[in-house]
Amino acid sequence: MHHSLRLYGQNQHRLIHLYMDLATWTRIPVIGYVVRWVANLWGRLGHSGYYLSLAEAEQIVDAADDVSVGPCSCRQEFHNCQNPIMSEIVMGKGGKQVYASRVKEFRQIAKEEAKEILRRAHSQHLTQSIMRCGSNFYAICNCCSCCCVPTRLKSQFGVGRALLRNKNVVADFERQRLK
Repeated sequence: MHHSLRLYGQNQHRLIHLYMDLATWTRIPVIGYVVRWVANLWGRLGHSGYYLSLAEAEQIVDAADDVSVGPCSCRQEFHNCQNPIMSEIVMGKGGKQVYASRVKEFRQIAKEEAKEILRRAHSQHLTQSIMRCGSNFYAICNCCSCCCVPTRLKSQFGVGRALLRNKNVVADFERQRLK
């Protein structure tokens, strides 16, 4: 288990605000280049997300050992819209590490209910992505462009590694799950 999972989980709300605060530094001449470079390095090595199609998200839910649903961390913190809060799907060992300090906010659900949440989010035009800390995947986010931290980092601040497309994400998830 990646050592930063627990640290991220214990400080998730503070860290997503820190990510957004530091991202504003990308607009400062010279310093912005360095901040963007460090943020992209962190995205490559530490913490980032991968866009998912609905089919990929459903395949990941099917492959997960267990799934839970809880509040979308980004919407819970930023409140920029009225999209559903209870839309973050947590999976397996990585999810248990990240959300250990918030276990009461989440409830275990059947895979079919998780897939229904995914379908509803997809029909509401929410972005589906899987989050990764180190080499561990921990949650499928169903987020909006106005609250989603990785989406905003990418679109507003040029941190391209915050949210990527990975055509092998399902296979990568299955490999990580088997470790």
